Amino acid sequence: MSAEQAAALVQPGMTVAMSGFTGAGYPKAVPGALAAHMQKAHDAGQDYKINVLTGASTAPELDGVLARADGMNLRLPYMSDPDLRRRINSGDMEYMDIHLSHVAQHAWFGFYGKIDLAIVEVVGITSDGQLIPSSSVGNNKTWLEMADKIIIEVNEDQSAAMEGMHDIYYGTALPPHRKPIQLTNANQRIGQPYLDVDISKVIAVVETKGQDRLSPFAPVDETSEKIADHLLGFLDHEIRAGRLNEKLLPIQSGVGNIANAVLAGLSRGGYRGLQSYTEVIQDGMLELIKDGTLEFASATSFSLSEEGIAEFNRNVEFYRERILLRPQEISNHPEIIRRLGCIALNGMIEADIYGNVNSTNVVGSHVMNGIGGSGDFARNGYLSVFMSPSTAKGGKISGIVPMASHVDHTEHDTMILITEQGLADLRGKSPKQRAQIVIDNCAHPDFRPMLQDYVDRAQRDSYAKHTPHLLGEALSWHQRYVETGDMRPAT
Repeated sequence: MSAEQAAALVQPGMTVAMSGFTGAGYPKAVPGALAAHMQKAHDAGQDYKINVLTGASTAPELDGVLARADGMNLRLPYMSDPDLRRRINSGDMEYMDIHLSHVAQHAWFGFYGKIDLAIVEVVGITSDGQLIPSSSVGNNKTWLEMADKIIIEVNEDQSAAMEGMHDIYYGTALPPHRKPIQLTNANQRIGQPYLDVDISKVIAVVETKGQDRLSPFAPVDETSEKIADHLLGFLDHEIRAGRLNEKLLPIQSGVGNIANAVLAGLSRGGYRGLQSYTEVIQDGMLELIKDGTLEFASATSFSLSEEGIAEFNRNVEFYRERILLRPQEISNHPEIIRRLGCIALNGMIEADIYGNVNSTNVVGSHVMNGIGGSGDFARNGYLSVFMSPSTAKGGKISGIVPMASHVDHTEHDTMILITEQGLADLRGKSPKQRAQIVIDNCAHPDFRPMLQDYVDRAQRDSYAKHTPHLLGEALSWHQRYVETGDMRPAT
C-alpha cells in the first residue's frame, strides 16, 4: 500500500519502534506521511502523539518531521536532530537517554511496556519470507519479534548487493537462561544473514526509493590532527611497553572529524591488518579497508556521507567480504567488548580534573545528543579514551573544568583524556594525581592558571582531601557561562 495508507494505521498513543541508526536504514516514507496526519489532527484540535523507539539517531525524514509535527510524547535512546533537540530542551516532550546495549534487553524485560507497531526498512524480502536487512541493523531484530504489528518499507535505493553482509544472532535469552555468546573474533559469524518475521503480523508493505541522509562531518582541522597525533604517539608507547602489539586490538570509534582524523592517522602511522569492532562504519573506515589498514570491520550500521555511499555502492562486492553488520545488542554487548579487548575512542563535551566525562549535556541540562554506545565500550574495553578540543565557542568555554556539569562516564571508566594540548594517562593514578596530570597536559593555557588555583585551594580548604572540591565554586564555572556566555577569566 502507499505510505499514506500505511501511516493511517498508526494510532495516537501507540508505542512505535522504528529502524534506523545514525541516519542509516530508517524508514523513508511512512514517518513523513504520519507527520502529515498528525499535523491535520493538531489543526483540528485533536491530540495525536506516539512514543518512538529506534536504534539510535535517524534523520530529518523521521526525527525531524515528527518533532515539527509535535508528534512524540517520548523518544529513546539517542538523538541528534536539531528540531527534536529543541523540543526536548523546551520541555515539550520526554526523552530517555540509555546505553545502546541496554535498549533491546530493557524492551524484553518489559520496562517500556508493550510495543504496538514496528516500522522497519529492508533491502528486500526473500521468496520464503525472510527480510534482507538494510544499511543498519540496530534493534530491528527485537522490534520485529516484540511488536504486535509490523509495517515494512522496501527501499529500492539500498544496494541489493548488501545481501549476505549481515549477521543476525538469535541466541540471546532472558535471565536466568542466558548462555555465553560465542564470538571470539571481530570477523566471526555467529548468526544468519536475514531477519526473521512473523508474516501474520505484517499489516503493510510500502515500496520506497531514497538514500540515507547524513549531515556531513566537519572537515579534519589542525586541532583534530593534533589530537590524533597525541593518540598515535600513545599507541606507539604502548607497543614499546609490550601492552599492545602492531595489530593493536579491535578499534571502536565514535563519529565526527576527530574520529576521522584518528582513523587517517592509523593509516599514516603504517598500521596494517587491524580489526574494528564498533557501532558505525564511516567514510574513514572505508578508506582504511581499501588501503589495508583495516582487514575487517564489524558494526551495526553505516554512517556514510553522500560520497561515502557512492564509494560503497561502486565497490559493494569488495566491502561485503570485509564488513559485517550485527544487531546493536551484539555490537555493543559488554561481554564481547571485554573479551575482544576493544580500544574505545570517543568524543566528549567536557571532562573534569578527576576524569569524570560529560558526553551529552551543555551546562548540565541542555541535552545535545545521547550517550550512545560510548559507555558500553568505555566501561568494558581494554582502553577507554575520550577526546575533545580543550575549548569551545571560540575559546570562551573550557573543555576541562573543576567539576563536570553532567556525568555520563565516571572517573572509574576513564583511562585516557586527550585534547590538542596533550594527553593525560590516568591509569593507576589517585584523584589528586589525576587532577595535576589533566591540568598540565589537557587544559588550554588560558584556563590552566584558574584550574591550578582551584586545585591548590581545594587541597587546602576542602572538607576532605581524597577528592578535594570546593563545591559552590566548582559549579560557579558553569553558572558563569549561563550568565555571561563566557568562562574566561576576567581581565
